Amino acid sequence: MTNTSQPIGIFDSGVGGLTVFKEIRRALPEEDILYLGDTARVPYGIRSPETVRKYALANANFLVKQNVKLLIIACNTASAIAMSALHAMYDMPIIDVVRPGARSAAAVTKRRRVGIIGTEATIRSRAYEQELERIDSSIVVYQQSCPLFVPLAEEGWCEREDPIATMIANRYLAPLKETGIDTLVLGCTHYPILKDVIQHVVGHNIVLVDSAEEIARETVVVLERSGLRRRDTRQGSETFFVTDIPTRFQETGSRFLGHELNNVHLVDIIAERSS
Repeated sequence: MTNTSQPIGIFDSGVGGLTVFKEIRRALPEEDILYLGDTARVPYGIRSPETVRKYALANANFLVKQNVKLLIIACNTASAIAMSALHAMYDMPIIDVVRPGARSAAAVTKRRRVGIIGTEATIRSRAYEQELERIDSSIVVYQQSCPLFVPLAEEGWCEREDPIATMIANRYLAPLKETGIDTLVLGCTHYPILKDVIQHVVGHNIVLVDSAEEIARETVVVLERSGLRRRDTRQGSETFFVTDIPTRFQETGSRFLGHELNNVHLVDIIAERSS
């Protein structure tokens, strides 16, 4: 039986989901959190839907075996492709990043013109476009894949003064600016690291929707509604799992979170799934 003392489980293809982790920790300091980064098989954004679905199910299976009370897909690609399969397999609260982000974009857009940036797989899936169509069919959606944003974030080339980051952002975002959008969804959990660069390039008249912030708000709502929110003042624990050597994850992750990552464990989720 699920109870409030069980941890929250978060998975991503690598370190990008740490932006979600950071916002959830800020919103829910008392909760224990388990984070799985599938670093052996990153990136998901260039994989086939079948492969992404298989990886997502293995990640979820590992975290469910750790007795989590809530599962968060902190990866836009996995959310776009594997959400239905995960809901069919597990009878527990599952939160993805697409729906909260789409709802926020629909709420803030004034001109009903919304831009989406993400990985190739996320854009190809049309998940945000379809969700926005379901919410409000009058919204016109413009999409752009930005694959180089991920390595920029992981290398720490994230400042608006960085000429490489600004040049790449201009190259990707100039066509979107010309469409007249007033809202831009950061449809990859790496992209909040580049928020200052992106905002500088598109201008302050375009509202940025941060998927990490939206999923944290959704997590609070779901825990409250399901009666699973922890009600004490203790500081929650943090445990990290990776599927390849932890060193790179720890180095990059420390930049994402602003502090050193401890309690990082190497795991074999393929073996876990087959056991």
